Amino acid sequence: MAKFMDVHHGMKGITAEQLVAAHKADQAIEREEGVHFERAWADPKSGTVYCLSEAPSAEAVKKVHAKAGHPVAEVHAVPLSV
Repeated sequence: MAKFMDVHHGMKGITAEQLVAAHKADQAIEREEGVHFERAWADPKSGTVYCLSEAPSAEAVKKVHAKAGHPVAEVHAVPLSV
């Protein structure tokens, strides 16, 4: 399985509680696509949210986010880490 970082835009003003709820919504259905969402970060001021996952493909990440109600267009493979 590969690691992916996806980026959501337009979530200006997101609160910690809303970020937790969105992350839990993803985790509740992630197994349907063989994805595991590991962590999420947000910048409420810009409305940008980042999610780190392990998944079989970028398409699988997109499918889970769409089903959870917060679709994403930007998914990047992250094959290297330190």
